[in-house]
Amino acid sequence: MKKLNFLIKTLLFVFIIFSFLYSDFNKRENRVKPRYGGVFRIKSFTNEFRPELDPASPESFIFISEQIYDGLIRLDKNFNIIPSLAEYWEISSDGKRYRFHLRKGVKFHKGRELSAEDVKFSLERLLDRKTDSPYFHFFFNRVVGAKDFREGKANDVEGFRALDKYTFEIQWTRPFISALYLMSMPFCKILPQDLVQDRGKKFFLNPSGTGPFMFRYWIRTTKLEIAGVRLERNDEYFGGKPYLEAVEFCPLYTLNHFLNREIDSIPVLSEKLLESNYQIFQDGSLHHVFLGMSCHITPLDNPLVRRAISYGIDKRKVSRAAYDLKTLKQVVSSYIPSRLPGFFPSEDEKTYDLKKAEELLQKAGFSSEKEFPSLTFFLDLPKTELKTKVYRELRKQFETLLGIKLKVNYYKSPKEIRQFKKPYLVLVGILMNFPDPEDIIRPLFFSKSIFNLFGYDNPAIDNLLLKAEVERSWTKRINLFHQIEETLFSDVPAVPLFSKQNMVAMQPYVRGVEIPPLGLYYLEAKKIWLDK
Repeated sequence: MKKLNFLIKTLLFVFIIFSFLYSDFNKRENRVKPRYGGVFRIKSFTNEFRPELDPASPESFIFISEQIYDGLIRLDKNFNIIPSLAEYWEISSDGKRYRFHLRKGVKFHKGRELSAEDVKFSLERLLDRKTDSPYFHFFFNRVVGAKDFREGKANDVEGFRALDKYTFEIQWTRPFISALYLMSMPFCKILPQDLVQDRGKKFFLNPSGTGPFMFRYWIRTTKLEIAGVRLERNDEYFGGKPYLEAVEFCPLYTLNHFLNREIDSIPVLSEKLLESNYQIFQDGSLHHVFLGMSCHITPLDNPLVRRAISYGIDKRKVSRAAYDLKTLKQVVSSYIPSRLPGFFPSEDEKTYDLKKAEELLQKAGFSSEKEFPSLTFFLDLPKTELKTKVYRELRKQFETLLGIKLKVNYYKSPKEIRQFKKPYLVLVGILMNFPDPEDIIRPLFFSKSIFNLFGYDNPAIDNLLLKAEVERSWTKRINLFHQIEETLFSDVPAVPLFSKQNMVAMQPYVRGVEIPPLGLYYLEAKKIWLDK
């Protein structure tokens, strides 16, 4: 008993000492408060800078749009919808009307107060043919009057209504469960109507938003070519004054700049970055790469043949061929990213089975005696070493599979693929616009989608999508997408290959970094501070 009491007293003493040390550690940590000032310099993932600051353009950098502009709402790190320019919103009982109540006193960088008319104008721009934005399709058949406006039959969109200075309403043609996710996306940013109308395209040479950082100037080379952008703090930001004085974004920053502490963030370009005490951040897996097949052209119009090809691809070797340091390639077997709520990694990750592939091809009528026709392998421009490596690996694997021959063809526009009359494969990468399974299923596999490059047409998929679009029960809606995925597993219009996850290194003194749910492109610089 004495020994037991001694042991208890000893453990109690250790616990008290530990609690004291832990409390003291926390107090010291809490004393390190975020500091104002400093310039956060970040190298982009690309090696070229596109001087396009219109959020309605797919050429614009999401990271820059996120700093200059705001939308009505945004996502938090757990995919939750939270207020931004809209303080709160109301949804009608039938799910067709969304009324947004704007914050009062929010000002654009040039000084004027935000109004509901700016919201109406900004969303109508997406549908205006003159804007030439591909994002119009998110609203075209969904918002009342959007089609008439797009086709020039109406002067404005009936379903976009500014009820008063601080109230904006959207009327959908039918309930749209993903509406709030959509409204949080970077192409739904709000612009000042008067300045955009007065200056036209010149507005985006010196844009004005409501965001935490303001455009200051272009970063230029010695030849005065635009190579990046400098943004400076918006001291009047409604969401609170950012810590950083400025952000500089440029693709010309090098590894040596980072190693010499001249810049603060860089994609993982060297193993040196992994071997040192730099912070390494990796984003989620909402960027999937598929190998699509021409489902409308013989012999790939036969599901047996497509299934055979899926079994004949060793995805691990393909992902290794696509290896580079700055993006982690993770083999996937599902069509819908497992990171989305309600979805999980496939239990059967073993999809490579050459014997089964050959059996299915023989069942479809192909053998060493009946030669399989050669396939065109489409890759989008520009040519890169990475794409070439993936093509070479797949070409080798297809030759092993009953001697199927591939020949590469680079394309500029999806129209070139749709007009092609011979059987083909196409490598398609899709970065989700909003975190909903609809955003990967509808563009790729809906029969009428302009992004469906596979000629895939299955009425069952279309009907399930239409049901999911209006289903208000989260559980039932997720079940509908599970049914869609099961159908895709059977039809195999495309083979899921791998997901791409960006990796960046940041200096040890960079604080306040939160990885956004949609990836590092959406990094919130307003939360970052430099502990120098």
